[in-house]
Amino acid sequence: MRVTIRVQPGAGRANVGGRWTDPRAGSTLIVRVTERAVDGRATEAALRALAGALSLRPTQVRLLRGATSRVKTVELTTPAADEPALRARLDRLLAADDLDGTASATTG
Repeated sequence: MRVTIRVQPGAGRANVGGRWTDPRAGSTLIVRVTERAVDGRATEAALRALAGALSLRPTQVRLLRGATSRVKTVELTTPAADEPALRARLDRLLAADDLDGTASATTG
């Protein structure tokens, strides 16, 4: 399964949740990380945070596109039988309201 995320480096706290609309990528999941965008640290932190929020192992989340961009395409590797549950977790995270954080997953 492929997912588009938008990484916000240098955040006050790390979390995964909320929707950001990109004119080219469409609806993306927001991943906030405390690391700065230096030497790929923010990207690595975002992949770890996404894995944690989706209850996946870090090896199940792989960057496909956007190594130096805030908008990234990642591949989530999971057995086909687990995909409906994974899609439901993604939908909850996308629906998270950043103001109340009800469905966002705080990481770190």
